[in-house]
Amino acid sequence: QVHLVESGGGLVQAGGSLRLSCTASGSILKVRFMGWYRQAPGKQRELVAGITSGGRTNYGDSVKGRFAISRDNIKNTGYLQMNSLKAEDTTVYYCKADVDLFTGETGTYWGRGTQITVSS
Repeated sequence: QVHLVESGGGLVQAGGSLRLSCTASGSILKVRFMGWYRQAPGKQRELVAGITSGGRTNYGDSVKGRFAISRDNIKNTGYLQMNSLKAEDTTVYYCKADVDLFTGETGTYWGRGTQITVSS
């Protein structure tokens, strides 16, 4: 029903920046929430940043002041601007969206993930 596609991952030097995007496609009436999560080795998956349809944002403690999330409601696309990247940011980042469909149904959908590697 809904497909999420992430882009913008890759390799970057410590202190540098990357910008991720996540686009939702399908019979979408509204994307209520869109965010990124990550899971470091040996740890549970954690929220990196999230944004509601109204533009309210929240961030994980480890990225506050460094990352910024935004969205384009018309394009059903979310963006994650990552600045001052550190080696410990290295992992796979997953996009998640909570979606209202034209059928009246709701659902949560995940992207396949994109690898971020920060060299020290």
